[in-house]
Amino acid sequence: MSSGEKWAPRQLGASLTDEGVRFRVFTTEAADVEVELFHSSGEPGERKRLACLADGLFELLWPGLGPGTLYQFVLDGQNRPDPFARFLPLGVHGPAEVIAPEFVFQHHSPLPPAQRVFYEIHIGTFTEEGTYEAASERLAALVELGVTTIELMPVAAFPGRWGWGYDGVAGFAPFAPYGRPEELKRLIDRAHGLGLEVVLDVVYNHFGPDGNYLGAFSQRYFDPSVETPWGQAPRFADAPMRSYVIESALHWLDEFRFDGLRFDGCHAIFDTSALHILAEVAGHARSGNPNRFFVAEDERNDVRELERMGVDAVWADDFHHVMHVLMTGERDGYYAGYEPNLSELARTIERGFLYEGQPFLDRGPRGRPADWLSPSAFIYCLENHDQVGNRPTGSRLSHASHIDAYRAASALLLFLPMTPLLFMGQEWAASSPFCYFTDHEPELGKAVSEGRRREFAEFRGFQGSAEVADPQAEATYRSSQLNWSERELKEHAGVLSLYQQLLALRRSDPVLSQPGTRSELKAEVDGDVLIVRRKTGDGTARLLLLNWGEPRSRRDFSGADTLLLASANLDGDTLPEKSAAIFEVQNSPLPIAIRP
Repeated sequence: MSSGEKWAPRQLGASLTDEGVRFRVFTTEAADVEVELFHSSGEPGERKRLACLADGLFELLWPGLGPGTLYQFVLDGQNRPDPFARFLPLGVHGPAEVIAPEFVFQHHSPLPPAQRVFYEIHIGTFTEEGTYEAASERLAALVELGVTTIELMPVAAFPGRWGWGYDGVAGFAPFAPYGRPEELKRLIDRAHGLGLEVVLDVVYNHFGPDGNYLGAFSQRYFDPSVETPWGQAPRFADAPMRSYVIESALHWLDEFRFDGLRFDGCHAIFDTSALHILAEVAGHARSGNPNRFFVAEDERNDVRELERMGVDAVWADDFHHVMHVLMTGERDGYYAGYEPNLSELARTIERGFLYEGQPFLDRGPRGRPADWLSPSAFIYCLENHDQVGNRPTGSRLSHASHIDAYRAASALLLFLPMTPLLFMGQEWAASSPFCYFTDHEPELGKAVSEGRRREFAEFRGFQGSAEVADPQAEATYRSSQLNWSERELKEHAGVLSLYQQLLALRRSDPVLSQPGTRSELKAEVDGDVLIVRRKTGDGTARLLLLNWGEPRSRRDFSGADTLLLASANLDGDTLPEKSAAIFEVQNSPLPIAIRP
């Protein structure tokens, strides 16, 4: 199959039948293929040979076997884990388990919300237990908060006891330390019962460096002519890898009932096919459920690529970067491409992206105008796993900035018509960091730790390796787990209350509850005040004033009369420094009128 041929599932790996278990393998590297069973202790047992059907496809029906069977394939005498395993209970180098797909879901997926509010979760650090079951116990709190859509960081199996999940190697098997497949299904089912969508972060631009056995089955999965930081690039123009990605994506959507996918690092997907691999995934997925939602992480700011991939929304990092520089003054790394001023923030809000073809650092032009896209197609955030976890100590924005500025920025994020994304714990300004952590084998782990120190050696704010959290240390992982009990403390409860009020206003207000259009959004700057106005067709408007300088009177601004919500206590008509306030405005035209 080439990218233009009709795709059909290959059903590789192990599947249950009425007679037993059918094993199916595709390999271009081995002439002799066997399957070896394993006892629950991990000791090997009986072997049987698969018959070659044609074109590298081998098959065996083994009568009498059922769910719970542990197995590995043997290629020309070498044991190899199944890359299509549905569960790897002993890790990515161990035997796979035959899984019964039957699970009785109690709830249907909710209808797509009028406006999405994403909440990003890392299962291992969302709770102290770090499991699907423990995470499900916290879902009611997210409903109370006011989010609509949970986004799980990758759960496809990866090496070690903990990690971020972006070095996954088994695109069909949920990570065993989080729990069994049925426990992940139970988490999704419970979320659906509470009216929450669940989106999964998937990684198809590369595979992890440890435990990737696809190449042992066929070199056709990878392209030796395209090198990436992770090794040879996946060969998306060839049938084996193309089918792998389609089957993997549909497995999460159909078997587990995820409502959508967030595709990691789309700028690193090298696919020259006429039909982009992600567009093909989306086409197959939507034929079964048109409501499925797809998000791209793509740093190019290029709407042509987004259209080619067939996605609904994009992680738009310019907003985060401008806000981060404005709030912290940090200019290390890619932050050097952003200025700490309100004018860049206003332009980003009005345009969606800041970079629309301007030179970015020394990398040449970046981006294209996207001002015609719906605001909801841009996913804005103040924190996400990358922007927190890729800091040397995993410090959150609430750690790196003044709490007043953090509250004001939160009001701005949830006022805008763009789709907001919250990172777990953001809503109460969690004290725990979110560090980069791994559990690699010693040699690879040492290289990761040393590379981490080199990465930050020249950052002005983090001189010296002692300040860089060692990703291999268990303490680094443990320190990143949320402490839910601190939500009750005064300094955290006040932030949580603000987030609940902002999300309630966004949900119920006749203007803020609408998706919004470009023509109904305006941002301007008056000195140290950012003025953002949203309105509806009948002229009803809402005004947000973000004061970044000396105290200002709200009477200086046309329409700032009826206060709806503020990030800080106002002293009469005075907006304190580093505060934001939202006002009701009736029949106010755009652009904004600033009183003389």
